[in-house]
Amino acid sequence: MDQPQTELSETHLATASMSEAFARFLLSRPGYAETEAIDVLRQRDYRRLDDLGHTYLDYTGGSLYGESQVREHMDLLLHGVYGNPHSSNPSSSAATHLAEIARQDVLRHFRASPDEYAVIFTQNASAALKIVAESYPYEHGSRLLLTADNHNSVNGLREFAAAKGADVRYIPLRADMRLDEDTLAAELARGAGSGPSLFAYPAQSNFSGVQHDLGWIARAQAQGFDVLLDAAAFAPTNELRLDLVHPDFVDISFYKMFGYPTGVGCLLARYDALRRLVRPWYAGGTVAFASVMAFQGRGTAHRLFDAPFSFEDGTVDYLALPAVSIGLRHLEGIGVDLIHRRVMLLAGWLLAELKELRHPGGSPRCEIYGPADCTARGATIVFNLLGPDGTPIDYGLVQQAADAQGISMRSGCHCNPGAREIAMHMSPRLLAESFTHQAASSAEFLRSVSDRLDGGLRVSLGIVSNFADVYRLTEFVRRFTM
Repeated sequence: MDQPQTELSETHLATASMSEAFARFLLSRPGYAETEAIDVLRQRDYRRLDDLGHTYLDYTGGSLYGESQVREHMDLLLHGVYGNPHSSNPSSSAATHLAEIARQDVLRHFRASPDEYAVIFTQNASAALKIVAESYPYEHGSRLLLTADNHNSVNGLREFAAAKGADVRYIPLRADMRLDEDTLAAELARGAGSGPSLFAYPAQSNFSGVQHDLGWIARAQAQGFDVLLDAAAFAPTNELRLDLVHPDFVDISFYKMFGYPTGVGCLLARYDALRRLVRPWYAGGTVAFASVMAFQGRGTAHRLFDAPFSFEDGTVDYLALPAVSIGLRHLEGIGVDLIHRRVMLLAGWLLAELKELRHPGGSPRCEIYGPADCTARGATIVFNLLGPDGTPIDYGLVQQAADAQGISMRSGCHCNPGAREIAMHMSPRLLAESFTHQAASSAEFLRSVSDRLDGGLRVSLGIVSNFADVYRLTEFVRRFTM
């Protein structure tokens, strides 16, 4: 009978400790009390988190859906008949109507004028980026500017650009993971070259959480560049208003915003920019008509629909599109601004706590990559645990220990090699040399370019994060031992 009593006492001690920490947190950040509506929502719509004792800290990987979203969507499907929208029969017309409502809802959410922007539904943000990558009219004399802080799906643009003879340049990062703005200003000042040119960068880093200045959109456009803004990591907890900034292209994954549905994203694109794209192929759903016989010896024998339909290959996920509308209403019912205020208060406390955690000898327990405060950053934090001698601990071992305690965070390079290379002090020379031979595995490749870790632990906050989530993480870090 003694063991259960001991476990109960430890639980009471942990609960009392968290209560005391929360009281101190509220004293230092009284604005958190104004976000109480999110706690009510969590109890009503996300009860499974606390029922299962789950600490979810991977919102940049994917947000969580509310029970009400799923119920509303299933109710719609169970009480309607919806068919392939590429027809005019009643079931097709019903699906088309819901798809167009979803388009309007996306434009409304991002304050985008329907006269300026088109909504092109895709499978995800990566598929949206590929539309631009394969259709952008690069030529000799074109320029593509990328930032070292880009998701791999943005980095992939360089393959199409280089194949068409464009000059591809990267804007480097400083040690604090922010852009080298002097270099960026100089590259933009060189102008857009003699061919169509593109500048692509993230509104928020999916690696470090750094938020890059949206003012670069207008500055790049003034120098003749089209601008692609990667908003996949930014949109879930920040307001993006396309009536204030006007990037030519914006990619979005909806599951990162509100969890459900997965498999649906979009490209928001200005109509004048879309008119400059040249599609390398066509598919069902994109052509008004096509001919086989007329093609023989004649070349082009098809006519594309007007945008956005000319860019939506095949049949869109028409049964999932109503769930996009439901998810947007769900997010707007909470308020993106309210979510933003809460997650930044939590992130500020978490950053401060991680910085202060020490081994018994006084050495730090954590190394944080990127800004150590909340200035121009989002609620995504990458770090590694350190041993008493300052040596980084294998993040895979830490991940396993976190998994065992019901903590969902992410480890690795997070599909952002440029940011990883800066954070991990990788050698450009060794990286270049390593691509000249075939490594047996990715692990072998990475060992050849760095004597440190090749990635880090990433925690990210989102729609229903609360103090208990970040407190449990700090207690996990405090108690972690090899």
